[in-house]
Amino acid sequence: MFLSFYIFIFGLVVGSFLNCVIYRMALQKKMPPGPGRKAVSFLRGKSFCPQCKHQLNWYDLIPILSYILLVGRCRYCKKMISLQYPFVELATGLLFLALFNPDHIIRTCFLFIVSCFLIVIFVYDIKHYIIPDVIVFPLIGLTLVYNLFLLLTGDYSLSVFLNTIYAGFFSALFFFLIFIVSRGKWIGFGDVKLALFMGIFLGFPNIVVALYLAFFIGGIIGIGLIIVKIKNIKSEIPFGPFLITGTYLTLFFGESLLNWYLNLL
Repeated sequence: MFLSFYIFIFGLVVGSFLNCVIYRMALQKKMPPGPGRKAVSFLRGKSFCPQCKHQLNWYDLIPILSYILLVGRCRYCKKMISLQYPFVELATGLLFLALFNPDHIIRTCFLFIVSCFLIVIFVYDIKHYIIPDVIVFPLIGLTLVYNLFLLLTGDYSLSVFLNTIYAGFFSALFFFLIFIVSRGKWIGFGDVKLALFMGIFLGFPNIVVALYLAFFIGGIIGIGLIIVKIKNIKSEIPFGPFLITGTYLTLFFGESLLNWYLNLL
């Protein structure tokens, strides 16, 4: 119980850092190359309020707790703090808690790092309608290296390793064809790269389950947004968050969902 508590707190702290990464990545993208862009690197520099730019103290940065104590407002300018910040912190804490397995520390660390990348993609795609290459390419590379590590240590057979390669290739090819046919109107090219990661990460047949869930959930939410007139039929809706949602649902429940479906046939 105590270990789980510390893992959850660690996840909250990591989530706070991910919020910084998301904000400063967007800020960097708007700035021309030069010293100014380096000054907003998420690897250095102190945190500040996005609204008034006032430097924040340590007691302003306590995950979840600071947001509650400040009633969702900046201590200095009194403007509202985005709900993104506590939500990302809480989501990261809960994910870390769900993924933690003391019997498989290396896999746990791998899943923690993958989750950090996916959370950044999830929020960044919602806010800016783009999946950054600086996030998705290292994610693909990390997953390939991890699978190769499992192959070399004997945890993966050659057939299982090749299964992940084929799953990544064909899922990316499927999305690439959609991208070409629609001329980028139905999905963005970032979704092609994210699908490549999903295949390498999940393998076959789990990748099929994940893609089905992504399209199903995306369709339901898209129709709902049109019904309530938040979006219209021509509106752009980021698909990355649905792909990530499908990935996690498959990671946690994929085998059960697949068996349930097969039993219906």
